Order: sequence, then structure tokens, then C-alpha cells
Amino acid sequence: MRSTAKLSLAALTLLALAAPLPASANGMQSAVATLNDPIAQDRMADTIATMVGALMQMQVGPLAKAVAQIDPESDAAYIPPNATLGEVTGRDPEYAERMGADVRATTRMAGHAASALAAYAPVLKDMARDMAAQWERERADARR
Repeated sequence: MRSTAKLSLAALTLLALAAPLPASANGMQSAVATLNDPIAQDRMADTIATMVGALMQMQVGPLAKAVAQIDPESDAAYIPPNATLGEVTGRDPEYAERMGADVRATTRMAGHAASALAAYAPVLKDMARDMAAQWERERADARR
């Protein structure tokens, strides 16, 4: 591949990455702030823990009965009528809380990553602008 083609490919890639940055800088700062906010992290974790906890308490007996009627040889025929999803899956009672803790940790990590991306965004934008200018010079030189 010619160096001009490689350069144009790199320039286009950087332009594609940097093009949305000015338009979304405000949104990016808002997302960074939310992801790094301990209160928001706790809300997300608590929401997931509550949802998973509720889901695990959902009764699956009626669904198992319907499956067993369609396929009498399935394991669904052995599920008690009042069994919950948590009982069927064999999970421990602390599963929802652990899931919430994982969400909290993942949100903190995403906040750190978003902060780094926000910090590098101006550098990436400048790099894209420099590459685009160099690409234009290379194109002009190739046409001579």
C-alpha cells in the first residue's frame, strides 16, 4: 500500500474519531460527571440489585407447567408449581447484592475510562486536524 493511501486511511480514521467531539463535549462532560458521582453509582447499583432480586423471586411454576405440557420429557415437568427463578437457577441469596456491587465497581471503572477519554479528546482532535492537513498536503503533492 502506498504511503499516501496509508496516510489517508489514518487521517480519515482520526477525522471520524474527532468529528463528533466538539458537538458532544458537553454531553461527554455530563456523562463523565455522572459516572464519577458516588451517589449516581449507588443509585445504578441499587437499581440493578433491586431488579435482580425481584426477578429471582418471580414464580416460574406456571411457565414450567406450560413447557411440560408441550414437552412432557423436559425437566420442566419436575419444577414445583410455586418455584421461583432463584430456586430453579440455584443461586445464593446474596446474588442480587453481589450483582449490585459489581455494577458499582464497573460504573467506577467506566467513570475513570470516560475521564481519561475526556482528557485526551483535545489531543485526539488536534492529531486529527494535523493528520487531515498533512493528508491534504500529500494529495496536493501527488497531483503535481
